[in-house]
Amino acid sequence: MKAQLLHSLLHKTFFFVLLTTFSTGIFAQTNVFDDIIATSPDHTTLANALVQEGLDVALQNNAATLTVFAPDNAAFDDLASALNTTVAGLLALPNLSDILTYHVLGTSVQSSAINNGDIVTPLNTANTVKLTKISNGAVYANQAMVNAPDLMANNGYVHSVSSVLLPSETVVDIAIDNGFTTLTAAVVTAELLPALTDPLAELTVFAPDNAAFDNLANALSTDINGLLALPNLTDILTYHVLGTSVQSSAINNGDIVLPLSSTNTIKLTKTAGGMVYVNQAIVNGADIMADNGYVHTIDAVILPYETVVDVAIDNGFTTLTTAVVTAELLPALTDPLAELTVFAPDNAAFDNLAADLNTDLNGILALPDLSDILLYHVVSGTVLSSALTNGNVSTLNGQDITVDITAGVKINSSNVTLADVTTDNGVVHVIDAVLVPATTSSIDEIKNENITVFPNPTTDIIQFKNVTNGSFQMVNNFGVLVKSGTFENGSIDVSELANGTYYIQLSNTSGTFQTRFIKL
Repeated sequence: MKAQLLHSLLHKTFFFVLLTTFSTGIFAQTNVFDDIIATSPDHTTLANALVQEGLDVALQNNAATLTVFAPDNAAFDDLASALNTTVAGLLALPNLSDILTYHVLGTSVQSSAINNGDIVTPLNTANTVKLTKISNGAVYANQAMVNAPDLMANNGYVHSVSSVLLPSETVVDIAIDNGFTTLTAAVVTAELLPALTDPLAELTVFAPDNAAFDNLANALSTDINGLLALPNLTDILTYHVLGTSVQSSAINNGDIVLPLSSTNTIKLTKTAGGMVYVNQAIVNGADIMADNGYVHTIDAVILPYETVVDVAIDNGFTTLTTAVVTAELLPALTDPLAELTVFAPDNAAFDNLAADLNTDLNGILALPDLSDILLYHVVSGTVLSSALTNGNVSTLNGQDITVDITAGVKINSSNVTLADVTTDNGVVHVIDAVLVPATTSSIDEIKNENITVFPNPTTDIIQFKNVTNGSFQMVNNFGVLVKSGTFENGSIDVSELANGTYYIQLSNTSGTFQTRFIKL
């Protein structure tokens, strides 16, 4: 009898424990809201926001498969501070529901399944989320670092993040949406997505198009994969980004700006015709606005190399630098892949020229042939002093200078006072007098320019502003016809021409146009 009573008591106790177990949830279904977010002391703001917007119900759905990038309390505090409000102000945002659903994926994704550069679509389809997995294993969702991954429930995963994601259109979206595939791949490879997707940043990106990367790869005798493997890829890319938001209308000729890469400055040119250059690169698409800045597309990759221009700037050649800016020659002299030899007059040399001409430095800068004078100081190729010999050397101006090494080194009547200041795109020799070329008169009939040619100087292609097709004749500095024919799309390939000065006459039904250009 006692045995039966004990058996009955144990049987009832077992069912009581089993019933209690189910009622306390040990074997119950768990969900990302009730069992992770709502129970976390670090995510109370997120939990309150979800409940306020009625989104907790969706996250409690055990039939769903979800991934939640969950901003912690500090993330909301930081966003409130950045927006000059409070957490209560954030909870009153009219688009709060959109912001919250931007943090949720409709699939279950562990951090181990995330690949660097993954682009995923959240429940809010206003924008995608860009994922980064850096080399040390850390994971980012846009700009936000995952600080606690893989918090698992039955209906998905929660990854705690250090920042609130906003579905803003960023400079990265501009690149992706406009087919800048190589630039996007480079940004992913360099693990720069977190920096450029920050919705509260103020950035200006000078974005090389695909052809620009192709041209650089060809110049370096490699391919796109070779460019992506460059050890200084991050430095190159951050050299294209300013930490401020700059429209093209705010750019002045000669502006020198510091990008995110501190290796070198960027030299900006705005020509009299309204063209904008970033170092040697032409801005071919200006003022594409994103929520975190501006994108200006360019036709060449700029490199943070030290150029002959940097030698002038860094060594106090203020008059020469101002003259180069005034003559709009920065694009030619900042080309990182050019090979140039510059005979650089010091400040005293320009002062002496001004005195000889009974003027001042402003008078020198106003000379109509200033560009000719400056290009008369530049020789194509890298020519060290040890390679100089007595005789004539052709300059980019098209005229010759005379080298005399009989006693020291003289260029025309000037003395080389400091030789062989080497740079990444050539060499600079300092001289004590400005070289003044003879007047070029062999083709005066077409020296009156009435059309804009760019880039000028050029290495391969010249383009014309507002003239798209017609016939052309091209002569060299001695009046000899070197090329003729027809052109379309406002451009002519001049890559086969020798370096020097050329004059071109264009004709079409609109009239006759004349201009001059320098081939490097």
